[in-house]
Amino acid sequence: MSINEQHAANNTPANEMRSQGRAVKPKDAATLIIVRRDSKQPHILMGKRAASHKFMPNKFVFPGGKVDPGDWRIRPPKDLHPSVLQRLMKGCSESRARSLALAAIRETYEETGLVLGETDSLTIKTRSPQWQAFLQHGINPRLDTLNLIARAITPPYRNRRFDTRFFMVEADIIQGDVHAAPLGSGELLAMHWVSLIDAEKLDLPIITRMILKEVEQRLAVGQSPDVEGPFIYFRNGKPVIDKI
Repeated sequence: MSINEQHAANNTPANEMRSQGRAVKPKDAATLIIVRRDSKQPHILMGKRAASHKFMPNKFVFPGGKVDPGDWRIRPPKDLHPSVLQRLMKGCSESRARSLALAAIRETYEETGLVLGETDSLTIKTRSPQWQAFLQHGINPRLDTLNLIARAITPPYRNRRFDTRFFMVEADIIQGDVHAAPLGSGELLAMHWVSLIDAEKLDLPIITRMILKEVEQRLAVGQSPDVEGPFIYFRNGKPVIDKI
């Protein structure tokens, strides 16, 4: 383990550290930052991971999670913006890229109960139990408004690793009521809409704090699907920030 890894690992709980052997292969995951603009300052949705979680317990995060096989099998009528799809496809297939965006919407629904989509087209069909729960509302997931703002791969010294794409979307594509404290599966606790200033005061993972800076910058200068974002990973034990 390099000096850089040792420094970062000092802030990692022992039960999240890889004890021996080769680094664990990262699993595809996706996260969704929902921006709500119906007050003076923009607010984003965050929740607290339960103490029982083996990965980043008690930390405040955005909704999201691992890609599910069902995320590969559906094709919503409103697809990703071509620039977003192209950026997502760096190093992966078109179907895999789309599955990442769909995972962000599905996981957000499961964790928050919020349905992000549109009602203007015939509801798609699927055998996926996870997507059947979403589609029962008569709403199709809407990908065209999702913006890819970052990608991060969990450091190799951790025993659980994820290759996570971070998407940003406006809250106006939420169908139904938008509550102050949305309720979902219970995987995220203390869920609420929080300003960026207040979000920075929460107990956040290092990567979440970095993504908040990216969100703040984009809210200040405006959103565009063509704008690249940071790609954070480790190479030869050293942190690297490229562009995606």
